[in-house]
Amino acid sequence: MSDADDALVVFTPSGRRGRVPLGTPVLEAARALGVDIDSVCGGRGLCGRCQVDLCEGSFPKHGVESRAAHLSAKCDTERTWERRRGALCEGRRLSCSARVLGDALIDVPPASQVHRQVVRKRAEVRDIELDPSVRLYFVQVREPDLQVPASDLRRLKEALACEWHFGSLEHDIRVVQQLQEALRRGHWGVTVAIYDNTRIIAVWPGFQAQVYGMAVDVGSTTLAAHLCNLQTGEVVATAGRMNPQIRYGEDLMSRISFIMMNPGGEQAMTRSVREALNELTVELASEAGVPVEAILEATFVGNPIMHSLMFGINPVELGGAPFALATDEAIDGLWATEMDLVIHPNARVYGLPCIAGHVGADTAGAILSETPYLGEELMLLVDVGTNAEIVLGNRHRLLAASSPTGPAFEGAQISCGQRAAPGAIERVRIDPLTLEPRFKVIGCDLWSDEPGFDTAIGPCGVTGVCGSGIIEAIAELFLAGVITPDGVVSGALAEQTPRVVADGRTFSYVLYREAARTLAITQNDIRAIQLAKAALYAGIRLLMERYGTDHVERIRLAGAFGAHIDVQYAMILGLIPDCDLDHVTSAGNAAGTGARIALLSRKARRDIEDVVRRVEKVETATEPHFQAHFVEAMAIPHRSDPFPRLRERVSLPVSDHAASRRGTGRRRRRQRQPG
Repeated sequence: MSDADDALVVFTPSGRRGRVPLGTPVLEAARALGVDIDSVCGGRGLCGRCQVDLCEGSFPKHGVESRAAHLSAKCDTERTWERRRGALCEGRRLSCSARVLGDALIDVPPASQVHRQVVRKRAEVRDIELDPSVRLYFVQVREPDLQVPASDLRRLKEALACEWHFGSLEHDIRVVQQLQEALRRGHWGVTVAIYDNTRIIAVWPGFQAQVYGMAVDVGSTTLAAHLCNLQTGEVVATAGRMNPQIRYGEDLMSRISFIMMNPGGEQAMTRSVREALNELTVELASEAGVPVEAILEATFVGNPIMHSLMFGINPVELGGAPFALATDEAIDGLWATEMDLVIHPNARVYGLPCIAGHVGADTAGAILSETPYLGEELMLLVDVGTNAEIVLGNRHRLLAASSPTGPAFEGAQISCGQRAAPGAIERVRIDPLTLEPRFKVIGCDLWSDEPGFDTAIGPCGVTGVCGSGIIEAIAELFLAGVITPDGVVSGALAEQTPRVVADGRTFSYVLYREAARTLAITQNDIRAIQLAKAALYAGIRLLMERYGTDHVERIRLAGAFGAHIDVQYAMILGLIPDCDLDHVTSAGNAAGTGARIALLSRKARRDIEDVVRRVEKVETATEPHFQAHFVEAMAIPHRSDPFPRLRERVSLPVSDHAASRRGTGRRRRRQRQPG
């Protein structure tokens, strides 16, 4: 072929280039050169996903003179698409309709790339390479012919092989059950959903433009879900609700005990969480305006007990040593109907792998989201809940453990505690001189000492103190000298302020008082938080000890608690080790984000399945040093760790445990601005 019969085509941003015969459709040229341009309709001008931009001008770098005349003029197919969907952007063409008439530099915009990058909201975390397991393909199938006996299924597979170059494809019996009606209703044109490039899982008459997937974090307290467009990666709806299993027990061990004492209890729990998930699914679909049958895949994460109950596995073995998992492999390819999910009956379910007996798929999801395994920086990843999961490491080595923090951080076991809801105190400041408090409640932007606060809180009023409020209140009491480093409320201050009051043989601090309600931080409340934070810190210290380090370079706090806590107060209290506070940040719902990444990327699934096999598990329950670390961590912030970086930011009371136990003196600190 002479140069006069072909043209040089260069595609950006891939840089792929080559010569193609004149008159070749741009989409066909792209495929020949290995450029991934999205298309569902197979070049029929129906889907509009294959849009490209012709770059006009002289490009010496590429050796191309690219002109508008080097592509064919708009044809009837493009004009028909514009009448249905709206005008194409200036210079933009449907690559299935535009033909190459001369040398051209063609840009494939992100929205048209098959493996496009979906940018996440947190810029510091890598993007998601969009490559979902479920993809749609439109095909025109030959009508049946008496002279050429072939089943509808065989002719469908032949069409997929011819138009989309699929080899041998497997299929489900449910597809066969739907196929003949779909073909005839679609006048022999159907949209096919193919799972993992190997199996036909659904078929619709005519052209089906969209397919959706659901990413779910099944927490012991809450369920959180995202509905995503699998074609674009866009999150089209988000919803959450309380886990109904709470009625069987606040914490995980209570639920295990319920199962042990009630034969069939695990089936009741599985049923209750699946029913809640179905309600959540309907809510997501309604919010997005799509039918639930358009959801063709779901990914799940959860702690080992929630993971087991979700997939119908009895979790009793996790209730005692050696805490054996039923499986530490990913759960892949499960039919939605096997889990009673009200999505497309042939949809597939993927569950991320658990790591150890008390380090679950939610931790795997957080690792996938935060990617400590890719960097040199030593990262500490902490997901604080009723059971805290801890990961420490970098690309050279990863360690993981869980620590029994209990529900205190969520407001349980606290006399005035409650879950985060309107009316709950979430921020606290205490004047170091007058010992008077000021606070903010959820649902109101004003501080309690600002004009209009009482009106703004409305009929809800002040109802309790949530987890972040408890942390800040105790840390502020420590900074103000109301409680000692050992966590004892100084009774001597009762003579100086009406805020410190006798409470049996101990003392309490009154945070809020009105005619109908008094909210006080009691000695028992402080002890509950000390026990929880000591368990967390001891688990972290065990991992640091095993890793052979006395410091970490970055700390990421995951989960709802991590998203709302002030990291400075977390460090003052001693929940986390000393670190540059600028490097201590919230990771949000990292587990849920990991589920979403796994939903949108097949490569990410393989990555995390490989990574979890390399994670070293540390069992805190059997570690001989855990108790020693726990005792040291009971002090605020710690009995022996000096916290030098924290002291650069905050004037901590001088630690003198002998004086603290005698309750002598009140230490002052400098006035701080509210956070």
